[in-house]
Amino acid sequence: MKKSILTFAFSLLWIAFAQASDPAFIAAMQKQLTAKKTIANYEQSQTVTNGFLRIANASDSEWLPYYYAALLKTEAAFRFDIDKDKVLDEALNLVKKADNIAPGNSEITALNGYILMGKISLDPAGRGQSMSPLAMQLFGKAINLDRENPRAVSLMSQMELGMAEFFGTGPEKACGMARMSLDLYKKEEAKTTDQYILPTWGKMQADQVASKCN
Repeated sequence: MKKSILTFAFSLLWIAFAQASDPAFIAAMQKQLTAKKTIANYEQSQTVTNGFLRIANASDSEWLPYYYAALLKTEAAFRFDIDKDKVLDEALNLVKKADNIAPGNSEITALNGYILMGKISLDPAGRGQSMSPLAMQLFGKAINLDRENPRAVSLMSQMELGMAEFFGTGPEKACGMARMSLDLYKKEEAKTTDQYILPTWGKMQADQVASKCN
């Protein structure tokens, strides 16, 4: 029985590895990631998002396409004059799909918290008290899942800075986490290759927090 369970687990691992190593999958993801860098309006954002969703439909064991589709919707809510609540709710649905494929994933967990940050920003007075603890919990969980994830640490630093500004306390904790995340981004950059399709975003947010520190 134990042997059959181990065989099944290794089979799942091999399927995931084969999917992530598939040249066609990597090429399709790289094409969308390149297009993501050129987005200037919501229509272009939708086009790239739909491209990721097509990849997701063709690769139902891979979490990255749903992850990037959710990230794009989140970034669109921050950048463009749209129905932000609606788009962020769509992002939450997509990040749930990614989580169903890869539960316990630090990147997905951090993105979930980032989406909640967007929801809070639309109504800080009405949503802050109920949603901020959940966002903090998600960032804390993401850090515990992978302490080398710079996005989890950077996003937590943003939340810490916001809380410090709201309560009129010092930014020391936020600044320390921002500096830590910048060190992690340097480590991440060192291992990034032309075929790297895992998340690398977020350094700009860390720089923004660090710029407010002495």
